[in-house]
Amino acid sequence: MPSPNCPLVVILGPTAVGKTEIAIQLAERLDGEIVSADSRLFYRGMDIGTAKPTLAERDRVPHHLIDVADPNQVWNLAIFQRQARRAIADIHARGQLPFLVGGTGQYIRAVTQGWQVPEAQPSPRLRSALENWAAQIGQDGLHARLAVLDPDAAAAIDPRNLRRTVRALEVILSTGRLFSGLRRRKASPYRLLLLGLNRPRPELYARIDARIQTMLAEGLVEEVRTLLERGYSPDLPTMSAIGYGEIIAYLQGGITLEEAVEHMKRATRTFVRRQANWFKPSDPEIHWFEIGEGSVDQLERTVREWLSEKRDIGF
Repeated sequence: MPSPNCPLVVILGPTAVGKTEIAIQLAERLDGEIVSADSRLFYRGMDIGTAKPTLAERDRVPHHLIDVADPNQVWNLAIFQRQARRAIADIHARGQLPFLVGGTGQYIRAVTQGWQVPEAQPSPRLRSALENWAAQIGQDGLHARLAVLDPDAAAAIDPRNLRRTVRALEVILSTGRLFSGLRRRKASPYRLLLLGLNRPRPELYARIDARIQTMLAEGLVEEVRTLLERGYSPDLPTMSAIGYGEIIAYLQGGITLEEAVEHMKRATRTFVRRQANWFKPSDPEIHWFEIGEGSVDQLERTVREWLSEKRDIGF
């Protein structure tokens, strides 16, 4: 466990707010390295649909926990927590400043709040039974069953994310304990500075629409087709991510491309609202910034002032 004096800057906020570019600029100015806390960026070959930082962007600043698994190798929260802490420790050891960057709330909280992630071992038979149940009543129906047993867990899980719903039920049924209660919060292992990025909702939605159009122009359809041709099943949890599930439905003839785009827009807006449940404007631990001209300078000043509060930690 790292010393609580080890600094960690967290950059969080909704999808399409601009976290990637702002984090890169700050890391360039402050001798930093970036640890991704976006669960969609783990997987190789899933680049366009996840708005993954480009190779040129990754050349500007070292990035960690990007392209660390194939799409059929699902990373769970426990693996991420362990690998993120290892990456942060390595960055500290090099005398650099770590930036934990992303919009996946549970992944950020698992690192910053010292969660004790559930240790229940996977049960293939129980998992198969739950998946069969989901096939009968639908993923929304299974999510509704979870909401009855553990409302807090259900509130934190997107109903589209069948894998996480199944995992939560698996833990509850195999341990007899609430899935939400197994994420015990401990004191943070780091000295934290949480920087929240925000934009007016209409502006954010416009950026989401523009991003989706850019993804299509850059070859999202071909990226998904290539993944399928490489043998990755459309039923994989990773292939249900926003953008991939919709394009798969289009390629399989279930919907038109225009319908796929509209579904992507709606799903992303819903995801943004769920992200807001993790990081609220009223949270006193988060320093919120409305992104606009001069924001990076303002953020840099905030980080430098925070670092100067303790000069005995090497920064």
